[in-house]
Amino acid sequence: MATTTVPDSDAARTSDSPPTTQPRGKPRRWGLTAIGAVLAVVFLVPYIVMVVGSFKSRPEVLRVPATYLPQEWHPENYVDMWSTPETPLPYNLVSTIVITLCATLLVLAVAVPAAYHTARRRFPGRMAFLLLVLATQMLQPTVLAAGLLREFLEFGIQDTWLAMILVNGAFNLSFAVWILHSFFSSVPEEVEEAAALDGLSRFQILRKITLPLVWPGIVTATIFTVVACWNEFAASLVILTTDENQPLSVALTKFVGQYETAWQYVFGISIVSIVPVVILFALIERRLVAGLTAGSVK
Repeated sequence: MATTTVPDSDAARTSDSPPTTQPRGKPRRWGLTAIGAVLAVVFLVPYIVMVVGSFKSRPEVLRVPATYLPQEWHPENYVDMWSTPETPLPYNLVSTIVITLCATLLVLAVAVPAAYHTARRRFPGRMAFLLLVLATQMLQPTVLAAGLLREFLEFGIQDTWLAMILVNGAFNLSFAVWILHSFFSSVPEEVEEAAALDGLSRFQILRKITLPLVWPGIVTATIFTVVACWNEFAASLVILTTDENQPLSVALTKFVGQYETAWQYVFGISIVSIVPVVILFALIERRLVAGLTAGSVK
């Protein structure tokens, strides 16, 4: 039977030639990039308007048609708004920071052991307890504000930072417990059993073994709690009546009057209230990536 042989040069040329590949997914990738860019612009437009408006004078802010850029820049707006008679803005900023930090620490101090216990202990009614915790998310501060105010008046802590720390902690606790519960449940129990055989106590296992593995969950719960406490408005408006104790979210309303509104200050305070949250998220986002990497290595 006759056989056909391929010359050595042709075989070498065939083996050395790179395989022809057709680009796949490039149109789809460019389409997704374009959609993401459009959405980014849409979400950034309100912030751009606030930044530009904060440098305008009061007449120019109300001018029709509106100007895209200030005809005369007024950076002194960011200095003047701290000494306006409407509200003591420096005290409002301090109040916001103190309430947010203390409420976040309170939430983490309660949510971490609660979530760990529900993830590791199979006690009767565990799922009912978790569902009850989740159901508290349906309770809004506006519904409970009147009742909370009455209770705080009886205990003598109305119009204090302590009252708002307790309120913010209570309303954000259930969400943090559910987030951390899922992270604790994802940690294999064999890891803790091996640590127990090495002589570690339950607290040492939680501190040295489990918490580093669920660090991304702690960061996530921290971010959500900080943002929720920083932006809280309804309960603060009812419970805190002294100007110095009110947070920035309530102080912002003091510049909105019945006959006129100082929009340049409203825009400026809005930018000032956004910047700390953005900085915190930028710093903690790196820790989130580091926590994910550490958890995968361990």
